[in-house]
Amino acid sequence: MRRHYYSNTEDVSELGFSLWYLIWPVFFGVFIWGVYWLELESGWYLNRLGVYPRSLKGLPGIVLSPFVHSSVSHLYHNTLPLLVLSAALFYFYRRIAWKVLGWGVLLSGTLTWLMARPAWHIGASGVIYMLVSFIFFKGLLARNYRLMALSLLVVFLYGSMVWYVLPVDDKISWEGHLSGAIAGLVLSLFFKREVLQPVRYSWEKAEYKEEDDPFMRHFDEHGNFIEVLPEDEPAINESNENQPSVKITYHYKASGDKDND
Repeated sequence: MRRHYYSNTEDVSELGFSLWYLIWPVFFGVFIWGVYWLELESGWYLNRLGVYPRSLKGLPGIVLSPFVHSSVSHLYHNTLPLLVLSAALFYFYRRIAWKVLGWGVLLSGTLTWLMARPAWHIGASGVIYMLVSFIFFKGLLARNYRLMALSLLVVFLYGSMVWYVLPVDDKISWEGHLSGAIAGLVLSLFFKREVLQPVRYSWEKAEYKEEDDPFMRHFDEHGNFIEVLPEDEPAINESNENQPSVKITYHYKASGDKDND
């Protein structure tokens, strides 16, 4: 039986590949490395572009903090997840990717500004936690098998990150991680229509009629299978009549009597 399905936004072309889905993530990675290189070459102390909670001087960090990092190690550990997760976002959520990134940065930065400890909070980890949270929860809520598979992949790759939304290390901005996770969850609840919808088969349509289904017509009212439908019998009989007759001749050979041996 061939299964037909439809959805409101899903289409084969919607998941077509474009180089831009890789160019933008690579650009993000190159840009944050460029900012760190500029800081080293210029001698500027860019940590003050981070978020300083509940202070006017920390407000610009809501937007700028994801581009500032304290060390090569800090930058290195943020680069690969940022590349992978942003590429997944642009490919599977291309219609809302920029909205998710923009609102995600603002929301996670604002929450960090409101709830974090008095210190400079820098780094792209808040954005990374926002992406992990959004992709995971949106995949579950959308109930699309492609997005659910992506959610499971994210859990497999980055599931251990959940521990760092807790105060396990004073040197880590766990408040920024928690803010990003909350922001991702909120955005996954907010964006509903501009994502891949659940696959729906023909029998799930409101206009579906069982008597018009070619497969279901092979069953009677008691559930018994009908191999040949009445309307198909003339065509089958005509086809059999047009076929040349075949004559089969059998030759029998008596076997020897083994009892005489």
